[in-house]
Amino acid sequence: MLLLHLTNIDEASWAASFRKALAPYPVVLRGDDFDPADVRYIFVWKPKADAFEGLTGLEAILSLGAGVDALMQHPNLPDLPVVRFVDEDLSQRMSDYVVAHVTMHHRQYTRFQRDQKARNWTQVYPPAAGETTVGIMGMGVLGQDAVRRLKPLGFSLRSWSRTPKHVEGVECFAGDEGFEPFLTGTDILVNLLPLTPDTAGILNTETFSKLRRGSLEGGPVIINAARGGHQRESDIVAALKDGTLGAASLDVFEVEPLPKDSPLWEIENCYITPHIAAISNKKSGVRYFSRIIEDHRAGKPLINVVDRARGY
Repeated sequence: MLLLHLTNIDEASWAASFRKALAPYPVVLRGDDFDPADVRYIFVWKPKADAFEGLTGLEAILSLGAGVDALMQHPNLPDLPVVRFVDEDLSQRMSDYVVAHVTMHHRQYTRFQRDQKARNWTQVYPPAAGETTVGIMGMGVLGQDAVRRLKPLGFSLRSWSRTPKHVEGVECFAGDEGFEPFLTGTDILVNLLPLTPDTAGILNTETFSKLRRGSLEGGPVIINAARGGHQRESDIVAALKDGTLGAASLDVFEVEPLPKDSPLWEIENCYITPHIAAISNKKSGVRYFSRIIEDHRAGKPLINVVDRARGY
């Protein structure tokens, strides 16, 4: 039996799709009449504290989100495999966001927007893509897809991850010893890291101060499409105001929705989007998790299982 526990999401619509895909395998919702001991899989998004109560026969936890940081902090999370959502559609959407904002900042959108408002005609030529280095933090599925999309545009690419990676056409750095060398050659910093205790608050004053200067007019740029917990917003405000950063694109925030009194709203070189960079599509999500359930019931191993030690 599959149980859906989706907070702030249309559970009924997802359940109807799962029932069609898995028939005759039973699919239930909270509030339905069923024996909790019969549940073998639970499909979750922001599960409440009692989500796992009575699920003595549970075999796997299926997470709607690609990021599982909030789920891993659940006070009653069973010691069972957690399967995260890995999907081409989600990766494409995230890369769309990354490419759009990288190219926007590379072409000096902030400068020309300011000139337009002032009716100022000044021909400043942005550097060529090959003269601009995009540094991506996080070389998982999303990071590697972003690299594939950016590479044909001609940017110089580098990456940083907690463990060593080898990606063709990318200068790869890893670990604490590689972090500063990675930053000092980066003009546009893209964060696609998983949120763990080691990466919390990594977008801070110290990080910003080490980014390369002199390539982009106005200063280096950050793009955060991962988690709000990665950034210290007071540091971003200060860096945007004092010129440590030339601009920032932020899709995630420490508190969501972003409070109306946040100073980020009024900073002209800060581009805010309401956590929409990528979304878990229902059609692809049902297809993905239905296949996982069917394969597991047939005796095949689960895929994309979270490493509890690493937190992703």
